[in-house]
Amino acid sequence: MARDMSDKDILKMELEQLQKEVKNTREPVSKTAKEICEWVEAQAAEDPLIKGVPEDKNPFKEKGGCIIT
Repeated sequence: MARDMSDKDILKMELEQLQKEVKNTREPVSKTAKEICEWVEAQAAEDPLIKGVPEDKNPFKEKGGCIIT
């Protein structure tokens, strides 16, 4: 996409992005990190990577076994 744009267009796009970012309210990491940790811990019970998927509900389980003769 940037190859098709002039230098002026690229700078304009970057300026617009920076203007959007300036409007965002900033939060201290000490506050947001705590909130993220709490959310992750609350969601851990639902996470299939942590608790696993029951074999009867696993869509990727092989239907038949491999037989080597």
